[in-house]
Amino acid sequence: MRQKSLAEKIKFYNPFNKIERKKFKKLLKFISNDGKIFSNNNLPGHITGSAWILNFQKTKVLLTHHVKLGIWIQLGGHADGSKDILAVTQREAEEESGLQSLTLLSEKIFDLDVHTIPKRKNFPKHFHYDVRFLYEADENEMLQISDESHDLKWVKLKNVNKYNNEPSIMRMVKKSRGNNLRNFLKKDKW
Repeated sequence: MRQKSLAEKIKFYNPFNKIERKKFKKLLKFISNDGKIFSNNNLPGHITGSAWILNFQKTKVLLTHHVKLGIWIQLGGHADGSKDILAVTQREAEEESGLQSLTLLSEKIFDLDVHTIPKRKNFPKHFHYDVRFLYEADENEMLQISDESHDLKWVKLKNVNKYNNEPSIMRMVKKSRGNNLRNFLKKDKW
């Protein structure tokens, strides 16, 4: 990663709740036991990176209606062998949205999740060990839908549950509000 390795960044990460703490422990175990964690072909799982993108007012998040998964989620994707997960999140967010105003708000990890990806034609069921970073962008900028999305939409934080109420998504919504967001953005040690 830009300044610290993924393992070093994760060491300073403080899970938000019990559910995330379990995911955090799974991710720590995974990165300590596997040398090919950044490869898409590494099974039973691999590291992915996501961008949780808020508007400037911090009232909306950009979601994508994912083609393969058929659900509304944050932007992101595979590391494709890159160990710089922060750069992966930036690349994926730009490719999937066309946003030029995308700005990283902190090099600290914003959220962690481990989730199952269902079996597809030539690829078995596997895990994504997802490392998420916080960004902001201009919601008035023209969006460009990529071939990985059916649609892109700025969704009010209070309405995200109407699009996806999965626990990790709702956890990021909680982290994006009030004191939770202010505490995250403090320039303290990470």
